[in-house]
Amino acid sequence: MKVLVVGAGFSGAVVARQIVDHLRFPVDIIDKRNHLAGNCHTFRNEDGIQVHAYGPHIFNTNQDDVWEFITRYGQFNPFVNRVKAVHAGSVFTLPINLHTINQFYGTAFGPEQAREHLAKVADSSITDPQNFEEQALHFIGKDLYEAFFRDYTIKQWGCDPRELPASILKRLPVRFDYNDNYYNAKYQGIPAEGYTSIVQNLLDHGLIEIGLGQGYCHEMAKNYDIVIYTGAIDEYFKHGLGRLGYRTVEFKRFAGKGDFQGNAVINYPGLSYPFTRVHEHKHFAPWESHEATVWFEEYSKETGEDDTPYYPKRLPSDVSLYEQYRQLAAKEENVHFLGRLGSYRYLNMDQAIGDALAFAADMIKRYSH
Repeated sequence: MKVLVVGAGFSGAVVARQIVDHLRFPVDIIDKRNHLAGNCHTFRNEDGIQVHAYGPHIFNTNQDDVWEFITRYGQFNPFVNRVKAVHAGSVFTLPINLHTINQFYGTAFGPEQAREHLAKVADSSITDPQNFEEQALHFIGKDLYEAFFRDYTIKQWGCDPRELPASILKRLPVRFDYNDNYYNAKYQGIPAEGYTSIVQNLLDHGLIEIGLGQGYCHEMAKNYDIVIYTGAIDEYFKHGLGRLGYRTVEFKRFAGKGDFQGNAVINYPGLSYPFTRVHEHKHFAPWESHEATVWFEEYSKETGEDDTPYYPKRLPSDVSLYEQYRQLAAKEENVHFLGRLGSYRYLNMDQAIGDALAFAADMIKRYSH
C-alpha cells in the first residue's frame, strides 16, 4: 500500500507519521507551499526572532493524549497569552474579567457585585440567542459588546454580527476574577524552536518522502492506493459548485529596536483602526532576549482566488454548499478529507491533531493484519 498525503500542516504530518509508525506503508506528503507546517509555519528572521509567519499560534489543549503525542516531537515552553485591547484611549485586558469590568465601569466590584452588575446590564429579554450579537447582548450587555466585540467582529468577519452564529462568541469567556490568561486549558505553550521544527520532526522518517512546492492534481491518485487530502474541499472539486466562504488575513510588517508595545498581542476593536490587532513576535518567546524587534499589523479580508484561506465563515449558505461538497467527497474512491480546510470547520491546533490521530487509529485498525 502506498499513501499520498496532501498538505504538510499538522493534520497531514500527524496522520503521515502514524501511518509509517504503525502500518509501515510508505507515504509521500506534498504541499503547494515551499515550507512545512502550513499556517503554523515559523522561521527565524535576520535578527534571530522566531516569527509566526501566518499570525500568532499558541498551543493550548485539555486533551492529555494530544499533549503527550505532540510533545514527543519537540520541547514546548510554557506560555500564557495575555491579550490587551485598546478602547477610548485606554488599554484593557481580554478576555473580559474582573479587572476589565472594574476599569471599564470605574468601579471596585468584587466577583458577586460584578456578576450582579452584568446581570443588570445584560439583555434579559434574549433567552435563546440566535446570532453573535444576541449572544453578546445576552451575556455582557450593550456597552461592553460595542466597546470590544461589535466593530472588531465587523472587521474580522466582514459582515454584520447578526449574520454570524452565536457559537462564535462561546469561544470568548467572561471571568469574575483577575485571571487574564486568554485560554483556560490544562496545557499551554509554544515550541522552543517553533512549530516548523515540530512538523520536521514528525516527518523525519525513512518511509516519508516530502515534496514542497507541489500542488495536487487528480492524475496523481492513480499512483497511490490511498489519498488523504487536507486542502480546501471546494478546491479539490475545482470549485465546481461554487466557492466556500473564508476570511483571510494580510500583515503589514514593521521592525526596529527595543520593545514596541510591551505585549505579544494587542487588539484594536474600533473601526477607526483599519487593522484588527498588532502582534510583536519577540514576546511569544519570553525565554529569549533580542535587542531588535518586529511587529505586524493584521488586516482581515475576504479570501480571493490567490489568497490563503484562514477562517471558514460558515454562514448558512456556506454550510449548505459544504454539505453538497461533502456528498461529492463521499463518492470519491480511496480519497479521504481531513483538517480545517478538508472538513470546513474552525479547528484549533489540538483539535486538528486529535482528529488526525482518530482518523489514523481507524485506518490502522482497518489495515492491520
